[in-house]
Formats: sequence, structure tokens, C-alpha cells
Amino acid sequence: MNGTQAVGRHGEDVAERWMRERGWEVLARNWRCGQGEADMVATDAGALVVVEVKTRRSVAYGEPFEAVTRSKLARLRRIAGAWLADDPRRYSTVRIDVLAVRLPRAGAATVEHLRGVE
Repeated sequence: MNGTQAVGRHGEDVAERWMRERGWEVLARNWRCGQGEADMVATDAGALVVVEVKTRRSVAYGEPFEAVTRSKLARLRRIAGAWLADDPRRYSTVRIDVLAVRLPRAGAATVEHLRGVE
């Protein structure tokens, strides 16, 4: 695992902990299907949430949210559809969220949540 992969893995660990602390149920991590991969698939108060995690050590290459393009969102929507096709459970709604994890040189990681990205 290279440095970038290690940072991404750590960011996903932080994001998963953040979700669980808020009562979300994490159903899958790095879930793959023919449409691509979802960093996390979870439920939040009955809603199915496909979560994209963006982790940064600095903003030298832009804010984490800037890396979520329209084409990435379209792929996440297709991934959500694939999950729903494979899962017999019913959900009150479906949404795509982005969690931006920042890993400063000193101190604790921070998480910023963008809910219902369209």
C-alpha cells in the first residue's frame, strides 16, 4: 500500500467511526459492482446512503469536495441503483453524501459532511 492509499484508508476509518457515532449503520465498505465502487454504503434513519469519502492532508490540490465531479456523482447514482437491485430491504429514501476528512499535521482529524449531493 502506497502513501496515498494509506491516507485514503485512514480517512475511511475516520469516516466510518464518524458515521457510527451518529447512529448510522454501515452496511458495506468499498462495495463493488459493475458500475464501480462505493466507499461506504450505510443507513441513516431509514435512508440508504451511498457515501463518497474524500481525504486530504492539505488543500494544496483543492478542497476535498472539489474532487467529486458530475461524472462521479452520476456513477454513484448508478451504484446506488445496483445496490437497490441486489438488496431486498426497503428504504425511506436514497441519497448520496460526501464526507470530507482532513488530516492535519497536528491534532485530530476533522470531518465535514455534505448531505444529499446532487
